[in-house]
Amino acid sequence: MSFWTVYQWHTVRVILVGCCLSVSAMEAGAVIKQVTATFNPDPGNPLKNEFKNTTPNEGFCARNPNICKAHNISSLRSNVGGTALNGPIEPNHAEVRKGAMIKTPAAWRTLTVKERNSGEEATVEVRISGMGGVYELSHDARTLTGITNTGAAHQALWGTDWRYAPSPCMAIGSNSYYGFTGFEFFWLTPEEAVCNKQARFLIPGFGYRYLDFAYELRTPDPLKMSTGIYDGTQIYSVGPNGDFDLGDIVAPSDAVIQLDFTLTVEHTLKVEIPPGGNKVELVPQGGWQAWLNQGRRPTRLFRDQTFNISSSSRFKMQLECQYSDSNTCAVHDPESDHLVPLNISVSLPNGLTDAGGQPVKLRPLRLDGSGTELFQPGSYVDRKPGTLHFEIARDQVEQMLSDGAAKQYSGNVTVIWDSEV
Repeated sequence: MSFWTVYQWHTVRVILVGCCLSVSAMEAGAVIKQVTATFNPDPGNPLKNEFKNTTPNEGFCARNPNICKAHNISSLRSNVGGTALNGPIEPNHAEVRKGAMIKTPAAWRTLTVKERNSGEEATVEVRISGMGGVYELSHDARTLTGITNTGAAHQALWGTDWRYAPSPCMAIGSNSYYGFTGFEFFWLTPEEAVCNKQARFLIPGFGYRYLDFAYELRTPDPLKMSTGIYDGTQIYSVGPNGDFDLGDIVAPSDAVIQLDFTLTVEHTLKVEIPPGGNKVELVPQGGWQAWLNQGRRPTRLFRDQTFNISSSSRFKMQLECQYSDSNTCAVHDPESDHLVPLNISVSLPNGLTDAGGQPVKLRPLRLDGSGTELFQPGSYVDRKPGTLHFEIARDQVEQMLSDGAAKQYSGNVTVIWDSEV
């Protein structure tokens, strides 16, 4: 007695892309930067279910990758500030906004990314965690201070040079360079507050040659995202009392910094059946020989078929049958035209649960898909064993053997693992 099973499975690629540019966003005075991240299941580290930031670093982190890695930041170059000079800065000025200051949108901000076709949404969080560049003086620091040593002149100009950040900012990177009119710096901005330097001498004109900004990301759980392309944008204002605030002295060259997000997820859903595993023969406990030798009627006919599954995505399971009986498949004897219901269930490996977070053990597979509408990984499952259980119950076995006539039941069963949930 035997029947054939046909298995179908899917290897899925899920692409999550963020942020298309609208025409209105391409207006003059806007800095537009792409931020990209990817997720690829890693068999060597299955518990790491995170996006990897694939955005090329610019500016500070491009030159200081180890420092940025230690602080878990990435940087982009904005060019905001340019060489615009809007001085003067008076010596020992009392009003913070009339001097050199930086304030960034350091608090976490949330943006929505939306799938282009389905409209499914996910959430990304971003914060600006640092800023730096090269400040530009209108005159030689030595001329402004009357000190002939360039380094000492920059230090005297502010009391301490810009390698040392004012609170609450924190300086990182000690290899700053300086010239007669410029000085390189980079400050972390742990909170959304003003960091300012007070000039000790008159500065007729002050600006920035360029400005880099560091950012951090909190990305969605890729295991909970569906296949598709997702778009999202974060826009910051630049200028007095804006998201990026450089005080009243610096005239920013751009009024907007726009971050366009592109997130790519490459999911895996793969099922491997051992060679010959697509042919399943149901037998009694101990095999047919025990029944023939001892004359004991089998109480049930069954077979457990193992498979290996790799999954980083949600999926559902369904049945298709050559013969069916009610809500399940059946096997058929062509001589007697007798149909016998076939109970099919599945057990999934640890790491895969149902929608309620419960383990999947002997879960019935039904033609209407009820009970198997959603399975999900808690972490990437890489080639872990599961089992398909096939069984004909005792009362049905008795019917098959009731007249003592020889019969052969068979039927095709299609088991489907489908990532389109």
